[in-house]
Order: sequence, then structure tokens, then C-alpha cells
Amino acid sequence: MKSIMAFLISVLFVWGCNNASDKSTNHHADDSHTEHQHNHDVQAIELDHGNKWVVNDEMKPFVLKGEELVNMYIQEGGSDYMALAQQLKDQNKQLIESCTMQGKGHDELHKWLHPHLEMVSALENEPDATKSNELVLKLQHSYQQYHQYFN
Repeated sequence: MKSIMAFLISVLFVWGCNNASDKSTNHHADDSHTEHQHNHDVQAIELDHGNKWVVNDEMKPFVLKGEELVNMYIQEGGSDYMALAQQLKDQNKQLIESCTMQGKGHDELHKWLHPHLEMVSALENEPDATKSNELVLKLQHSYQQYHQYFN
């Protein structure tokens, strides 16, 4: 069930990105999306010739809000991880809907986002509080990784 949910979220992301773009006739990106969806191995994110990739301004607030939610949850010793998962899903949905990125930067963002979405889905479906807290820490690390590769 978790794999199906993660796949559906990935499909939504791909669809949202493609629909938010300028509808160019280049369909090679669609082929790479399909490859990313079926490749569940974590792929190493590459920098842009040693520099961070630029994320469009419309997307940034949703990443930053998600990070803020995770950090506040940890700082305040939160225990309602189901509510946190729902809040993160809401931020991710808005992130996906605001995507207009294209090209290599877009592909690299997918390498970060796909595992991130899987972690949120796992958090939402995890009945064990200890494992949920571990997932929250992994999500915090995921946001730190985002900042290593993206502006």
C-alpha cells in the first residue's frame, strides 16, 4: 500500500510539473519521469557544475514551510505525527502544483523529492511512535539535503 501511495504521489508530481510548465513540445522529460518513478533506488543528486540548482520562487515557500513544520515538531517534542504527516502532505501538494521547473535542475529535484514523498507516506502509515520519530528525523535530514543542492 505504501508503494502504491508513493507511486501515485510521484505521478501527481509529474503531472503537476508538466501541466504547470509552458507546454513545450519536448517530451523527453516525460520519459525520464517514468524512469524516476520506477527506480526506487536512491539516486545521488548532482550539483550544477559545483553550484546549487535554482528552484523557482513559487515552489520555495512550500519547501520552507514543510521544513519549519518538522523543526517545530522536533523542538516542541511533538507526538501527533499523523497531523504532521498531513501537514507535510499539504505542503508537498502545493509544491507539486507550483512546479514550473524544467531540464536538469527539475530532474535533480525529483531525486530529492521522490524519497522525501516516500518518507512522508511512511510517516502517515506508521503505527509505531518510535519508528515515527525516526522518520521525522529522516525528514529533517531530507530538508537539510535539499539545502545542500538547491537554492
